[in-house]
Amino acid sequence: MDPLYIRSMDRFYLASIWLAGVAIFLMSLIIPWGVFTRYVLGTGSQWPEPIAILLMMVFTFIGAAAAYRANAHIAVTMLTDVLPPSLQKLAARVVDLLMLLASVFVTFYGTRLCLETMGQSLAELPWLPVGVTYAALPIGSTVTILFVLERMLYGTQNHRPLVRFEEGDVTESPTTVGAR
Repeated sequence: MDPLYIRSMDRFYLASIWLAGVAIFLMSLIIPWGVFTRYVLGTGSQWPEPIAILLMMVFTFIGAAAAYRANAHIAVTMLTDVLPPSLQKLAARVVDLLMLLASVFVTFYGTRLCLETMGQSLAELPWLPVGVTYAALPIGSTVTILFVLERMLYGTQNHRPLVRFEEGDVTESPTTVGAR
């Protein structure tokens, strides 16, 4: 039985994937609408571009958290692949600590940015506070912090069936569970 923390992170992972997926799906509908209204109808809507940018931020920051947990983020391993296993583990720990530091920074300053711009509105969408448009930064970074802590405490989770569902029946190897 998996620890409660890992089961909770599974839920955050699924929510992150769904949220990022819905954001990219809606973007793929909104952008053509903006093009259609501008070039076919000749009127141009004001709302598609700012909404598409908002959705891109959701896709980027929430999706990046899920990619981190799935170990699907961009990584240059040319140097670390030639290191001895003990130094590879040390390098992985340093990467985790740097990722934690960067995520704490974005969470802290992203939250400040959201709060400080909550009284402002976009010209194209006067009903939407600017602070809401930036909310994906601290939310995605907070989820990334949780995933980094999970990796530091329990090891990488990219081998789990939930993360590798597209590969069919994936069983957890005893050498990879909790290994780092």
